[in-house]
Amino acid sequence: MLAPTSTSKQDAALFAEMLSLSNDGRYPALDLIPEQRRQRTLDALAAQLPGLARQQPVLMIVEDAHWIDPTSLEVFGRTVEQIKTLPVLLIVTFRPEFTAPWAGRSHVMSLALNRLGERETVTIIAGLVGNKELPADLMTEILERTDGIPLFVEEMTKAVLEAESEGEARHTAAAVPSPALALPASLHASLMARLDRLGPAKEVAQIGAAIGREFSYALLAAVAHKPEAELHSALDRLITAGLLFRQGMPPHATYLFKHALVQDAAYGTLLRGPRQELHARIAAATETGMPERVEREPELLAYHYAEAGQPDTAAGYWLAAGRLAARRSANSEAVAHLRRGIAAVRGLPETVERNHLELALQLALGPALVSSRGFGDAEASTGYQRAAELARRLGDDRDRFAATWGLWITIRAKSASDHMRLRLQYLGEMVEAAERTGDAELLLQAHHSSWSTRIWNGEFASASEHVRSGLALYDPERHRHHALMYGGHDPGVCGNGQGAVALWALGWPDRAVQSARESIVLGETLDHLPSLLHSLWFATSVYFLRRQAADVLACSARLLALGSEHGLKLYEAIGGVFHGWALIQQLDAQAGLAELRAAVATYATTARVNLDLYRAILAEAELRAGNFEEGTAVLIQGERSTDEWWRAGYLRLRGDLLLRGPNDDRGAAERLYRQAISVAAGQQAKSLELRAATSLAMLLGEQGRRSEGYAVLAPVYGWFTEGFGTLDLKEAKALLGELHA
Repeated sequence: MLAPTSTSKQDAALFAEMLSLSNDGRYPALDLIPEQRRQRTLDALAAQLPGLARQQPVLMIVEDAHWIDPTSLEVFGRTVEQIKTLPVLLIVTFRPEFTAPWAGRSHVMSLALNRLGERETVTIIAGLVGNKELPADLMTEILERTDGIPLFVEEMTKAVLEAESEGEARHTAAAVPSPALALPASLHASLMARLDRLGPAKEVAQIGAAIGREFSYALLAAVAHKPEAELHSALDRLITAGLLFRQGMPPHATYLFKHALVQDAAYGTLLRGPRQELHARIAAATETGMPERVEREPELLAYHYAEAGQPDTAAGYWLAAGRLAARRSANSEAVAHLRRGIAAVRGLPETVERNHLELALQLALGPALVSSRGFGDAEASTGYQRAAELARRLGDDRDRFAATWGLWITIRAKSASDHMRLRLQYLGEMVEAAERTGDAELLLQAHHSSWSTRIWNGEFASASEHVRSGLALYDPERHRHHALMYGGHDPGVCGNGQGAVALWALGWPDRAVQSARESIVLGETLDHLPSLLHSLWFATSVYFLRRQAADVLACSARLLALGSEHGLKLYEAIGGVFHGWALIQQLDAQAGLAELRAAVATYATTARVNLDLYRAILAEAELRAGNFEEGTAVLIQGERSTDEWWRAGYLRLRGDLLLRGPNDDRGAAERLYRQAISVAAGQQAKSLELRAATSLAMLLGEQGRRSEGYAVLAPVYGWFTEGFGTLDLKEAKALLGELHA
């Protein structure tokens, strides 16, 4: 919660929202704030905080952070960093087992909150006792048995005060076990005893506890089926006992248990049968009376139906919750929801309906895992294998296509040749299924998988054809759901992004930049974070290929920040690769090389696509830093599994290695450069051919073979009709001038 000295109405609404956030966020909570509203609120907080703090000091309090959800934890982590230079005091309370990601920073102080001493405990007791008299021995009994735990002090004191006689009060105090034996059990026993004395109000507390830490009067009334007067009386008694807090007045009131342990105690008094029946009533009342909440928070229905012993219905709602979270780019929450759904269906009998439900869950889980962990994620691969098995059983071409796509994108092979063999096999199966159905959406995705496969196999012209054909079928509105089904990113974003790489390779560097920019614009309009990151990935790649260090630095910084901020390991690693390279170009070699090494190592655990390029970048950086042995080792490691698309680049780099190394084998270097030219020419990769031809022409010129060098480079340079502002073409032109002189 926030407590500035004064607020506008808009800020006040934000503060109220944050106050509700500070309540129990324990998962699976029944009072979870909807993810969309929570994210909007937290984003607004992050945006408004600097302005608010400049106007006045701000106090923020986050209670029970050990129950915080991943998205909120992420944003509060950002807030900790933001307030470093602002007049803001952020107080966060959490249990010792919680690991605070911001611990250890220079502006963060950690304090261990010890149990209350005798003086503080007596003060609490005196405040509760008021004008009543409490015998000294009872005071001593409370002091000894509550062991300085504030909630326990309050509850035991109230239990003693509620006793009808001094003898009963002594019995109540003596019945509580020593804290040295069982503190949690003793506190629970004290709370149970207080609930037992509430009579009919205990049942209302049980219903409220089943709904959640916080619950509305409307839902409570719909589930309880009690006369209004009786319900009001029970609620008032719980409030008077200090077990509930109320905000507003019925029928628009909301109620909050004083502490999660109070809720747990009330819930713990329910036997299994009545508890399941109660959850079923809560789910039914929510479905019929609160349809907007069902649409907004399907995870609540999933939880209630699971607790009601109806796993099939629960799994359907977990699926809806997972899809909803994925649309909001809340991948951690999406994965958690979908895993619960899969767990729920595992125990169900094998039926067509059950298999369809599990198939839908597996196909939704795959993209969420790929987005957050990378294409090489083992869990995603295993899930897609299960989905493929289910799709074959069910005989649905569309589901079989989606499962095969998942197998295609999560291939885990021992070698580059096996990897490409499997990619082509799965690609053939997808194309067959798409053509068999004649479904335009499947045809779009067949082109999507085709252009990706062809690009990384060095078939740039074919890849560009598939990009053109796929984008001709693509509609941003009609196909926005594809990002949730296929690979975790939008096909239009990918077509423009990967197509830009193909355009660069084919010798169209200016068109490549335009295509990359269109990919970013589309990614920003879709409101889907992984798609935006995908566009930034390939835009950064194109800037790198054009050797524009300043643009690579800016684009990779954004990619790195967003990947890190949202815990997306794949994109964080990609951003680190290019950011490290850009730092080296900006003459910060030490920091850049360290970042590049770490990023390449991380990327190798998440994906195979482009890994060889990133290893080549690292090898070249090591050579540039004079680390000949390290650079050679990285180059050899990458060359064993080089993707075809960068083979000419690897051959050229091997030639550079021979010239920079201790042996200076110019004959071998020349052969490698000529081999690189041949490979690039066979791929129609004019940009790669230009680089190799430039390296060869430079070597020949240094050997006094100027006319021969000119004859090698001039035809390749003469082919280009654009990109004359790029370093590659500028250097080639300058070299031609030297060779012709």
